[in-house]
Amino acid sequence: MRPTVHDIAAAAGVSLATVDRVLNQRAGVREVTRKRVEEAIREIGYIRDVAAANLAKGRVYPLVFILPTSDNSFMHGLHNEVRQAMIRSGTERTDIHIREVPAFDPQALVAELERLAEEKPAGVALVAADAPEVLAVVDRLVASGVPVVTLVSDLTGSSRCHYAGVDNIAAGRTAARLLGRFLGGKAGDITVLAGSMMVRDHRERLEGFTQVMSEEFPSLNLLSVLEGRDDPDMAYALISDALGSNDRIIGIYSLGAGNRGLIRALKARHQERTLTVIAHELTESTRGALTDGTIDAVLNQDAGHEVRSAIRVLKAKADGLGFIAAQERIRLDIFLKDNLP
Repeated sequence: MRPTVHDIAAAAGVSLATVDRVLNQRAGVREVTRKRVEEAIREIGYIRDVAAANLAKGRVYPLVFILPTSDNSFMHGLHNEVRQAMIRSGTERTDIHIREVPAFDPQALVAELERLAEEKPAGVALVAADAPEVLAVVDRLVASGVPVVTLVSDLTGSSRCHYAGVDNIAAGRTAARLLGRFLGGKAGDITVLAGSMMVRDHRERLEGFTQVMSEEFPSLNLLSVLEGRDDPDMAYALISDALGSNDRIIGIYSLGAGNRGLIRALKARHQERTLTVIAHELTESTRGALTDGTIDAVLNQDAGHEVRSAIRVLKAKADGLGFIAAQERIRLDIFLKDNLP
């Protein structure tokens, strides 16, 4: 049976109140008594339930989410999920704040992380820009005792404690297989619309997509990646130009979040040709495009699950505890017009 505080009190010959003062490092205990209690703890092998102790003390966890300012629906949804978590703060014993930085701007992200190194919150969650300077400051933050979770886009090689997001290489491979099967052996060009190759999730999706395309669909020619910085207007211009200048394009993979602009460009040329389109993230725009046939399939990650996972992991790390990896695994969902939730 696991030793309890009652066992400590009996072994040390003191009251439960004295054991509580020693465990919580409060004043009012003579040094000789404190040493006797600590010796009893060692002898009986007592392991403190830190989470329960913090609950009893009413500990509040100050957490910071660093999110990009971006005019795309998925990031709007991610912001909203964090705001919902802020509403739940009273019951979850959190004090959550959002810090915004420009999208795809490593220097702005570094500056914000350096400010947090001075503030020392209980934990930080961020959408990472994969740059050496970001990795370095994350490592310094973790070394100082502040756990870090990456959201959506990982920072592999850093000392971050957890990544809350889908397997992006698998997502890219899945998109390629869907696109290739939907095209049914046709030959032609494939356009890829990304946000920026600066972020790891976009690079990994492209890596997985390229692998399957080259291995299994040699009749499909992959064009140079279009980087729309997840901006709807830029995505609209890039896709419109690509379709207007190349009549061999038969498929599009949108691996980022500029889908409002993509959909607008596709609808403008709807009567000219039939295109097969795979996109990421189920939003109001992509849901409508699935329903009317503008997009064929959407790969989705649950932003709410990612935010909740980040909070659970950061609280566990702040308490010096582990977490259940299976519970924190983010699932990749595939939606067609026939199985929309």
